[in-house]
Amino acid sequence: MNARHPLETTLVLLIGLAIATLIAARSLPVAWLSNVVVLGFAALKGRAILLDFLGLRAAPAIWRGLVTAWVLGLASFAWAASAARLLI
Repeated sequence: MNARHPLETTLVLLIGLAIATLIAARSLPVAWLSNVVVLGFAALKGRAILLDFLGLRAAPAIWRGLVTAWVLGLASFAWAASAARLLI
């Protein structure tokens, strides 16, 4: 039996999150809620890419935590910018 390569699993996850992003962007009626969901999916995709395709999955926990904090910081900044645009 062939074992599935971890990058194949990540690729399937990324495709699923991309499809979920498209669906969420078109189907959610409230703009700020749509932004939260889409940016949440983007943060998950960014973390998966950084951990698996840059080989950080096997790195020490502190590095994985720093990478996750960085991705969440970027997503939070993007959400704040989009929320500010909605308020103006």
